[in-house]
Amino acid sequence: MKKLLLLCTLFLLIVGPGIAKDRKVKVTTPYGTMIIRLYDQTPKHRDNFIKLARQHFYDSTLFHRVILNFMIQGGDPDSKHAHPGDTLGNGDVGYTIPPEFQLDLFHRKGALGAAREDRPDKASSGCQFYIVQGKVFTDEQLDKLEQTRLKGRKIPTDQRQVYKTAGGSPHLDQNYTVFGQVIKGMDVIDKIAALKTDSHDRPLQDMPMKIRVMKKWLIF
Repeated sequence: MKKLLLLCTLFLLIVGPGIAKDRKVKVTTPYGTMIIRLYDQTPKHRDNFIKLARQHFYDSTLFHRVILNFMIQGGDPDSKHAHPGDTLGNGDVGYTIPPEFQLDLFHRKGALGAAREDRPDKASSGCQFYIVQGKVFTDEQLDKLEQTRLKGRKIPTDQRQVYKTAGGSPHLDQNYTVFGQVIKGMDVIDKIAALKTDSHDRPLQDMPMKIRVMKKWLIF
């Protein structure tokens, strides 16, 4: 036992400075579990998400807005006790988070992004988020997107390749903060995105979630 403890201590001393980075959360749903890595490049969003998860804020909230080939959205506290047919999406925590746009963080499939209202400062909701499903694009489609919705902004070559293979939602880039990426359970996104919805994009079948911060010593 002493030898095991010594080995564990030595391991922590060696990797200690890095284990707090790339924090991960586990999102549990009736359709499976997703593991999401939170980016250190977006510390305000990362820390806020971890804080809410540790407070069990997201437990029993729903993925209340689902659009096939686009994204699945959740985090509205009003969804915890919502009745069938209730319109959701207006619940919040009373504060916003300044945008943390990063050129290398983009809306590929599985990206975790912060929802927000239409406001000039592009500040994020304090709790609502979405996970990108998106779709695969051709060069021609991406060229047109650059000229229209992206207003002339060029998509970097490496990101363009991802949009042409894995897919995503490039029209959101540099408009909504990306602060994480699904690294396990990508099929769960597809299952939830395929749910039948009402006229407000709310799934007819409730899709509750539970979010937990993974232990640091499990992060490699």
